[in-house]
Amino acid sequence: MSSSPLYKRVLLKASGEALMGDQGFGIDVNVADRIAADIADARKMGVEVGVVVGGGNIFRGVAVASKGGDRVTGDHMGMLGTVINALALATSLRKLDIDTVVLSAIAMPEICESFSQRAALYHLSLGRVVIFAGGTGNPYFTTDSAAALRAAEIGAQALFKGTQVDGIYSADPKKVPDATRFDRLTHKEVLDRGLAVMDVAAVALARENAIPIVVFSIHERGGFPAILTGGGRGTIVTDN
Repeated sequence: MSSSPLYKRVLLKASGEALMGDQGFGIDVNVADRIAADIADARKMGVEVGVVVGGGNIFRGVAVASKGGDRVTGDHMGMLGTVINALALATSLRKLDIDTVVLSAIAMPEICESFSQRAALYHLSLGRVVIFAGGTGNPYFTTDSAAALRAAEIGAQALFKGTQVDGIYSADPKKVPDATRFDRLTHKEVLDRGLAVMDVAAVALARENAIPIVVFSIHERGGFPAILTGGGRGTIVTDN
């Protein structure tokens, strides 16, 4: 393990479900504060951090389609959920005196700035944490795909996915206790084996742009900064 970070600029994908904590819905402020503290530690190490947060704790667009509703409308509702989460996480970061900006793929100037690659790079260059809200701004794309897209757009050296478990397994370890845990995989192996870590579009986009994916548990305080220096526990997906 190195005492200095392995990456200069990274993209962190945090699931909306992680923000729920032990609640069945919404945002546990204590959890948001803990995730913010990890991001703050990464910033203090000199790492430039972009964040994409999901919206599953607020609303899932596919839920509308599954009950006969319009998928596009459902996805728009889900995008709004990600904006709520982004604002909550930004609030937690600002409580720690971390300069933070929220950029939304859906224009809502009274609430936050609109996304552009130019704006994202500008804010990162000033040392700000940039939280990307609104997914890709398009229906039918997950926030995993948004994370891979934003990682490519900002030139991130790695995409960190904070999940409910400490890496990639051959099956859900909560349902299959003897599932195999992987320390290292290639993008192709993830796609060929159909491992449910990120959707196919996200993994393919990361592979095309030579972006490693690091999967780790977002529930452990200090997990994100630890894995940035080569410690911690997780799975790295890379073709190198």
